[in-house]
Amino acid sequence: MGKESTVADWPPLQLDEIRAVLTHWGLPVERARIGWHSPRPLSAAALIELPTGGLFVKRHAAIVRDVAALGEEHRFIAHLQDAGVPVCRVLVAPDGGTAWAQDPWTYELHECGAGVDLYRDAVSWSPFMSTQHALAAGDALARLHIAAGSYTAAARRTQILVSNDRIINAGEPLAAIQQQLERRPALREYLEPRPWRSEIGAALAPFHAQYLGLAPQLAALWTHGDWHASNLLWSAAGPDARVRTILDFGLCDRTSVVYDLATAIERNTIPWLDIHEGQPGAADLSQVAALVRGYLGARSLSEIEREALVAILPIVHIGYALSEIDYFCGITHSAGNAELAYEAFLLGHCRWFQGTEGRRLCVHLREQLDRSNPGAASG
Repeated sequence: MGKESTVADWPPLQLDEIRAVLTHWGLPVERARIGWHSPRPLSAAALIELPTGGLFVKRHAAIVRDVAALGEEHRFIAHLQDAGVPVCRVLVAPDGGTAWAQDPWTYELHECGAGVDLYRDAVSWSPFMSTQHALAAGDALARLHIAAGSYTAAARRTQILVSNDRIINAGEPLAAIQQQLERRPALREYLEPRPWRSEIGAALAPFHAQYLGLAPQLAALWTHGDWHASNLLWSAAGPDARVRTILDFGLCDRTSVVYDLATAIERNTIPWLDIHEGQPGAADLSQVAALVRGYLGARSLSEIEREALVAILPIVHIGYALSEIDYFCGITHSAGNAELAYEAFLLGHCRWFQGTEGRRLCVHLREQLDRSNPGAASG
């Protein structure tokens, strides 16, 4: 939920297994070396240096991402690439596949993206370094949504570590959670000893009805699901840099533009790490304004979308929070991380939005939407 673990969930990639991956993709291995290990905890990844250039190798536990689940991501990436969105090309192996299963792992291989990795060492969900970065990120997100509008694949089948709106789009979200528990035993085992119905119900109550009244009028489309600064590569190291490449579609699913934009606001402009440590924490309203202004400069939002964006913001994280709890309980068996995901993430974020600073952010967002030019391109 944003703060990297001191110990990664999975062992780091080793050169011998990377050579096996390169061999499967029909690539030379003799002078391959590991240039960098990703610190992100939910999978193992590394930059590989070859005489012909760099590649990005990612390894998943097969129980989290099998070949079919990665194929869902890769087909979306390929669609965006064909539409001119700056993404990292997924390499196709000689057998025609874009992922390789080697029990108990699944591997994928990408070209390295163009640009500077300015946020490589930043803790996830850190704020933008400048308002210009926020503006550029909003513009890039809007352009991704325009390209995604013609992608018609069904929603993802996996519910482990994906970001979607299925729970909050339900007329009875607690009943929807209960129904999912029948298929998600680890999540059920975590929630059942707790008064989750009253706690999650209280977290949703101030916000859900307003959003639900608008949700049926929102067009569904595939979205990134994890739009934050460290998933972007930049044109330069300065504060005026533009987005060069979009990374990491691991959480993507079929949601809506307001879901993705709200996720971007929530993950980039609110100091959650400070808030989780007991500090009051105020959103960076200048970055909120810049992110929205950048988005609206490339893609307009209808009045329904504008209303829904404000309404969804306090509850946009619910589905992913439940997915994290499922992962921590059923895959890594980390009780501490599961508790953090439930108390600080799922419940804590809703509680913050019920407070002074959360209400202030929502008012500010509504004012920015009212004030901003709708933009040159329609959605």
